[in-house]
Amino acid sequence: MTEKHHRPLDAQVIPRFAGVRTFMRLPHTTDLAGVDAAAIGIPFDTATSYRTGARFGPEAIRSASALLRPYHTGFGIDLVETLSMIDYGDLPVAPGDTEGTYRRVEAALAPVLAAGVFPAVIGGDHSITLAELRALAKVHGPLALVQLDSHTDTWEAYFDQRYFHGTTFKRAIEEGLIDPGASVQAGMRGPLYGAKDLDDARALCLHVIPSEELRALGPDAYARTVFERVGERPVFFSFDIDFLDPAFAPGTGTPEVAGFSTAEAVALLRSLRGIRLAGCDVVEVSPSYDGPGQPTALAAANVLWELLALRAVTAA
Repeated sequence: MTEKHHRPLDAQVIPRFAGVRTFMRLPHTTDLAGVDAAAIGIPFDTATSYRTGARFGPEAIRSASALLRPYHTGFGIDLVETLSMIDYGDLPVAPGDTEGTYRRVEAALAPVLAAGVFPAVIGGDHSITLAELRALAKVHGPLALVQLDSHTDTWEAYFDQRYFHGTTFKRAIEEGLIDPGASVQAGMRGPLYGAKDLDDARALCLHVIPSEELRALGPDAYARTVFERVGERPVFFSFDIDFLDPAFAPGTGTPEVAGFSTAEAVALLRSLRGIRLAGCDVVEVSPSYDGPGQPTALAAANVLWELLALRAVTAA
């Protein structure tokens, strides 16, 4: 480990539950010198369509991450020995103003990406992903999208709103931020307004894998599908916590039953070892609807940890 590496705060010096609000107890700094990856909060939920509260997701996920340890037994790597990681804090948002928030997020992400730092974003509702993709596409060009979610988020509008958490990826395709032919959305389920909800996503050339098909595929076949689609493109991975069943993640804005367990989600993520991540986010944690012990926030923290491990594997 070089001197530039940032290690978590020492639990023997600062007790694990002493109110430290950073991801994995990483140092909170905006100094990007020598940094490989940064946990970044975007506390915004104005663009939700049902239950609000995801603006408090970053705080809850950080708190739930206090117990995360650096060694990944599945990959056999120490995350903080492999990546120099920090918690960059929260980016500025404009509550009530989605497009204003996009401008602020894009501007705030620019120096992070210019420094070559991998952004591991903590949401916030799923609308924030559009601003992330705008910033990343300026550096990488169109990205491949890999998404685990119960919804495709490819509607045209909702109550005449073109920018909300259900239109994110249609806008991203229209703006040339992602290559739909290199992208995979998986886990879609639940009642729809009509059959065209999924058909519209496929008409955009996205590869959509409903939940029943994903279960039948299993992690290995899912990974083969993803790698065949993304090819050599840099990948943005977006994990909506409502991919998980409400029994495992009740604290979210648009819960859908018959979802996946945390064990299934981890297996799917680990099957993607070797993927070239350029950025990632975990979104839609609404702590006010979480259960005792904050299982949703805990699941989200572990998902982000797994995504950082995928980045660490390629770095190693």
